[in-house]
Amino acid sequence: MFNTDVLVLESFPMNAEGSYSYNHNSSLQRQGINRSKEIIQEAIAEKLEINQFSSSSSCFAIADLGCATGPNTFVVVQNIVDAVELKIKQHLEFHVYFNDHVANDFNTLFRSIPPNTKYFISGVPGSFYGRLFPKASLHFVHCSYSLHWLSMAPNELLDQSSPAWNKGRISYANAPNEVVDAYSNQFAKDMNTFLSSRAEEVVGGGMMALLLLCTASPLHSFAAIMDLMGSCLLDMAKLGLLSEADIDSFNLPIYQATEKEVEELIEHNGCFSIEEMQPIFGKVVPDAEITCTHMRAAMEGVFKEHFGSEIMDEFFERLVNKVKASSMISTDYVVPGELSIILKRKVTT
Repeated sequence: MFNTDVLVLESFPMNAEGSYSYNHNSSLQRQGINRSKEIIQEAIAEKLEINQFSSSSSCFAIADLGCATGPNTFVVVQNIVDAVELKIKQHLEFHVYFNDHVANDFNTLFRSIPPNTKYFISGVPGSFYGRLFPKASLHFVHCSYSLHWLSMAPNELLDQSSPAWNKGRISYANAPNEVVDAYSNQFAKDMNTFLSSRAEEVVGGGMMALLLLCTASPLHSFAAIMDLMGSCLLDMAKLGLLSEADIDSFNLPIYQATEKEVEELIEHNGCFSIEEMQPIFGKVVPDAEITCTHMRAAMEGVFKEHFGSEIMDEFFERLVNKVKASSMISTDYVVPGELSIILKRKVTT
């Protein structure tokens, strides 16, 4: 039975079509997925407990949470299917569930399905910060580049009487500790909800592979480009293109956690054992245009919803110039740290 008490959350899906679509601008995410491929393959080969699954069923259920519109989700799923087939060495049918918010363009996703797929397909709309599947119905869950999106921006950021009021900023970058703490606390709440929901849905001995943005400190890495975004908006406010009040009432629902934070939250939740947790990094020759186009594909929706579509071209053009002038491109740029995690659902008695 579905939980009808779960709050219906706002969602801002990836751009589905056009020059700034996620389909055409997700190669940086693809690089991270490729870097984590071997980790997932080894985990399935060495740690997937086949004897924990019902011998009466020959269907292996996989869910990709935060699938967007492709094409990366199909690469991930095929990697998992291939690894499971190699592990089990017997005929299996696979049922793959592609999940994202209800506003996601599932039509574009389904039109992009590769030919001759070896699995049955279902779309599952809804926030993964809540139940999505029947109890003990999934064998393997994958989620990449999604858990840095919070279920909501912390409420206290908009409270003028709160020490966490985030006036003049759109994120926790260069913000007081109270703002950073508010973001961290919201991430902790969301992560626990995510893990508790998946604990209901994943069979004992089943596995999850997570790929998260991570950082050595909450005030580094991804926060740098969010700070530049805020700077662009403030410049535009000075020109009368938008109001400072618009900026004060907007906070990105995004948080890049530290490895320690993530590890402690998983252990505190207690439903999964950590089989593997390792940071992975990739060094690329920076390109401001590519970086900002990827950011636009993933994040334009949340800006457009608040500030309107009219300023989007100028906003992202300004961001390109800011990135070019920043220290981000003065040397080879290490892409935001990623944390590859393999979890196993503990078997309960």
